[in-house]
Amino acid sequence: MKRCTTSCAMHKVLILDANQRSALAATRSLGRRGVSVTAADETRTTLAGSSKYCQERMTYPSPFRHPDLFLATLRSEILQRQIDVVFPMTDLTTGILVRHRDSLGHIQIPCPPEDSFESASDKWSTYNLAVRLGIPTPLTHYLSSEKALSVVVSDMGYPIVLKPPRSRMRPGTPWDNSSVRYASSPEEQRAIVMDLTISTDQPVLAQQYIKGEGRGIFAIYDRGKPLCFFAHRRLRERPPSGGVSVLSESIPVNPYLGDLTQRILDALGWHGVAMAEFKITPDGTPFLLEINPRFWGSLQLAIDAGVDFPWLLYQLATGEAVNSVPNYALGVMSRWFLGDLDHLYLTLKSRASPAEKLRTLVRFLALAQPHTRYDVNRWDDLRPFLFECRQYVFGPRQ
Repeated sequence: MKRCTTSCAMHKVLILDANQRSALAATRSLGRRGVSVTAADETRTTLAGSSKYCQERMTYPSPFRHPDLFLATLRSEILQRQIDVVFPMTDLTTGILVRHRDSLGHIQIPCPPEDSFESASDKWSTYNLAVRLGIPTPLTHYLSSEKALSVVVSDMGYPIVLKPPRSRMRPGTPWDNSSVRYASSPEEQRAIVMDLTISTDQPVLAQQYIKGEGRGIFAIYDRGKPLCFFAHRRLRERPPSGGVSVLSESIPVNPYLGDLTQRILDALGWHGVAMAEFKITPDGTPFLLEINPRFWGSLQLAIDAGVDFPWLLYQLATGEAVNSVPNYALGVMSRWFLGDLDHLYLTLKSRASPAEKLRTLVRFLALAQPHTRYDVNRWDDLRPFLFECRQYVFGPRQ
């Protein structure tokens, strides 16, 4: 592994949520540049920890169920391992760190201020801010009862999107895994409601369903100042109705979408990385769906296209001059193979037409497309893919 002889070798980075694909992408990015990376999660073996670019591994208690123990473990390990920078990879760990950063000592946490993070991670708050800024967004209602849901559906019609106001709700609720649900009929709505208890303590957002192409605008900010933007379009998602990107392509930053993204991040006084998620209707109208206030699942695509966000964020955190990125490669595609396998399975078992199922199968079997790279399976670092395959077949190993 190539070692960096500059000051970057002097800093140690702790990457949390090491079972996330974004954590693997960040580990590879920094490790290739000679940065000492420690990968951490609740399990002993992890996706990022399987990489040859990870130097150390550690475990911590569940930040979801035991946040105080999680914080205590971090404080101890940061001191013992002489960690300088921490990269949280999920809304949950980012939220804990921005709320308690003063208690974690000297370390650098390149994340937004607490109030900015809270505004961005609360989807209802994001919606209201977007409305005030004149940013197009799907019609959304905040619901605290099943009766209110019935009224909204009668007004909005089907299909409708139901999701929690935040990515993670409290343990034990039907929303604690951040699931998003779609209802296309009264029968599907009733089935969803049977799984939920909609109340003041467990609110739901009902959102207008936008049919179209998913696009993401990605940014890094230095205390309210934008440094760099990147864009991709989603070619396939899991589930096919809309969700996590499994095949995406680098595209130019659309000036209008870039302006909308900058408008809301400027209003938030942003610092660090963020993603603005849009849906573009067939007639070209954009709708802002949400802001992801941390690294995103398709991070590897940006790195492959020439925008190395983890390295830029590392430079920002350590006080080094942040590299300028005047342009990046267009038409680069990133494929999450096992996620794409799920996309195929869900399409084949759906009510899609036989022709659509055949097209999906043919597209899936095109394994060696030009300009396409796989975000997990890399020949020069194969263990993460083997780890992911084992998890996929046998389930998580503690």
